[in-house]
Amino acid sequence: MEEIASIYCIGRNYANHAKELGNEVPTEPLLFGKPKSAAVLADGRTLLYPSDKGAIHYEAEIVLKIAKDMEDGDTLDDVVTEMAIGVDLTLRDLQSKLKQKGHPWLRAKGFRNSAILTPFFPFPGEQESKSLNFSLERNGEVVQLGNTENMLFSFNEIVQECHLTFGLKKGDLLFTGTPEGVGAIADGDQFNLACQGETKGTFFVRMESKE
Repeated sequence: MEEIASIYCIGRNYANHAKELGNEVPTEPLLFGKPKSAAVLADGRTLLYPSDKGAIHYEAEIVLKIAKDMEDGDTLDDVVTEMAIGVDLTLRDLQSKLKQKGHPWLRAKGFRNSAILTPFFPFPGEQESKSLNFSLERNGEVVQLGNTENMLFSFNEIVQECHLTFGLKKGDLLFTGTPEGVGAIADGDQFNLACQGETKGTFFVRMESKE
């Protein structure tokens, strides 16, 4: 995997996903991050996860890769030339506890192998990317099917907001939000990630206890 700078994520960017978890639909992008050590390729490998930390939910989304240090005035097409399909994994039970206490989500979002990525492929440009289909298939069944036209905040809005807030650099990754249909992973699961009907990556799940 090529060098990653920082990983930024957009929460609740599809209204139906926010509603399925009982969350308010945001009026501005909800931003959070993951450590780059959480990233792993969906290249057919088996990924290990704890079986004693509660439910781990999958969240499929499109991931944008920043190709150069962004400057004020740059557009989406100036800074994004590649994309991937990713899975943002969440320790859901732990996240709920952290939210209740008003604590950061990092422990629930940044654990090992929680930022799964297919190999990157060409970004089609801003106009063509306004209606992209992507999906997550679990054990032969499509469990998430999204289209970018249903995003609350567009790719360009996300890139501009992250640049304004953090200052985007070459190698930064942006997870752009997940549609409805999230659920818990289980031992032995096989996941396939696709864009425009073409499979882009595959991974298998193994659950184990550290005790």
